[in-house]
Amino acid sequence: MKVLVATEKPFAAKAVEGIRQVIEDAGYEMCLLEKYTDKSQLLDAVADVEGMIIRSDKVDAEVLDAAQKLKIVVRAGAGYDNIDLAAATAHNVCVENTPGQNSNAVAELVFGMAVMAVRNMYNGTSGTELKDKRLGIHAFGQVGRNVARIAKGFGMKVSALDPYCPDEVMIEAGVTPIHSLDELYGNNDIVSLHIPATDETRGSVGYELITKMPKGGVLVNTARKEVMNEDGLKRALAERNDLKYVADVKPDNAAELSAEFGERVFFTPKKMGAQTAEANINAGIAAAHQVVAYLRDGIDRFRVNK
Repeated sequence: MKVLVATEKPFAAKAVEGIRQVIEDAGYEMCLLEKYTDKSQLLDAVADVEGMIIRSDKVDAEVLDAAQKLKIVVRAGAGYDNIDLAAATAHNVCVENTPGQNSNAVAELVFGMAVMAVRNMYNGTSGTELKDKRLGIHAFGQVGRNVARIAKGFGMKVSALDPYCPDEVMIEAGVTPIHSLDELYGNNDIVSLHIPATDETRGSVGYELITKMPKGGVLVNTARKEVMNEDGLKRALAERNDLKYVADVKPDNAAELSAEFGERVFFTPKKMGAQTAEANINAGIAAAHQVVAYLRDGIDRFRVNK
């Protein structure tokens, strides 16, 4: 059996080495497609493989049509909106992600951007501290839990909202459960977004929620740009010159926001939450183990399609 590692943005060399070892130790062949520049290269590469590991690469119906032997595709990372789940199910292909492998890397970036925001983007003026500030975590999954852990070290007061997470889990982590969006945004100096982009959440964070934030509020988005209502964000920033928005996901209107609001907004040049050597290696090797487990034993613990 063949397993394709297809990454327009390559894994670190050490990660590729680890992936290869896992796949070859299982008796499978690994094929590598890195830094490809045209979709046709991916279509050619998937023609005779049973397994595939990707990062932010697009796997749509056309790719699945070309992959006649494909049984499983694993996204090395938590998000998987770059994969057409319905098409994968129609092609009888299992789709998995690798939850938790990038969580600490993303959580650390939250605080890198939060500190930068409260210190006025290091522009030489007097800022504020995170200690004793109120932090609201919007979704208490693996990343949210790491954010809470790190926040404790800063001496922050932490609360979280997640209808899918029992209150007991939050309380055990020393986090106060919150049960309404109004309370989450209205009672926290900093709100950190970790919700996935779904039909329910797309465009859900906009003017109404953002303007509920207290004076000097900072909204940190390391989730997906699609969860933001960008027109509402712009309107909120225009009406409230005390608010700041920092994101690991550049909005479509980034140039417009930067021109109008200057140092009150910041966007990484590309999504960088998982861009650490450790996360890169962890997610890649986890993906390799999951591909092998499915092809060899039919184990689909991290399956995200039906």
